[in-house]
Amino acid sequence: MANRRAIVKRRKSVRNIKKITRTMQLIATARFQAAMMRATASRPYVNKLAELVGELAGAAGDYRHPLLETPDVPRSALLVLSSNRGLCGGYNAHLLRAAMEHLDAQAAEGVDSDVYMVGKKGISAFRFRGRPTHESFTRFDDRPRFDEVEPLARKLSARFEDGEVGSVYVAYMRFFSAGVQKPEVARLLPLASEALAAEGDEAAGAAAAASEYEIRPSAPVVLDELLPATVRMRLYQAFLDAAVSEQIYRMTAMKAATEAANDMISDLTRQYNRARQTAITLELLDIVGGANALAG
Repeated sequence: MANRRAIVKRRKSVRNIKKITRTMQLIATARFQAAMMRATASRPYVNKLAELVGELAGAAGDYRHPLLETPDVPRSALLVLSSNRGLCGGYNAHLLRAAMEHLDAQAAEGVDSDVYMVGKKGISAFRFRGRPTHESFTRFDDRPRFDEVEPLARKLSARFEDGEVGSVYVAYMRFFSAGVQKPEVARLLPLASEALAAEGDEAAGAAAAASEYEIRPSAPVVLDELLPATVRMRLYQAFLDAAVSEQIYRMTAMKAATEAANDMISDLTRQYNRARQTAITLELLDIVGGANALAG
């Protein structure tokens, strides 16, 4: 009887957990739809901006800008976009592994790295592994706003322009589609005009020949405004990709947890039925045994 009570109690607990995981799955699904709309809506703008900057930089001839230069500084900055909450499968594990591989590769080349960590999970993981962080942020949620990301982009750009770091990277989970998300360490600074043009052409499916623009007042003046905007928008796109990827990972993890709870409930139900049938059989044997003893 005690065994049956334990099975009933455990089955009730699993059912309660199933309700939680199912609810979290539905919430993650709703947030995923909203996050995907934001990420996909901003990407054409970012791609076109990259294409435009690449073509203008080519048209400007020997144009020079601090964001296009590569200073000889043996120090780099890495911004890691982890999550504030858990229960999202291998999202943080995959991302942090890519970030640490990048840091190890930089260290092997003699380059020190200042880590800017976004998200409580990344902060805890680096603290547990004894890896230092230059600055930490926990204010970003699953709906990042441009006015929240912009100050961080300006801070990283200022360190790069002042010669404090020779490069700036961002480690995030890049969103390709609902079925494909991959951890990526992308170089944010210095900008490369050729790479920007190729990135914009590839995304837009443009022809190899550059478009012709009538530029007023001049390409350098326009680029002075567009280059900092490109840095800010590329970083903002990374935040949007990270947000939608986190919801996909959480949705998948909670779906798997719900299915596992269903399997466990079915298994516990079978165990309960077997225990109940065993108890009934034993009681019948006792009754039959007692009746035979009286009859004898």
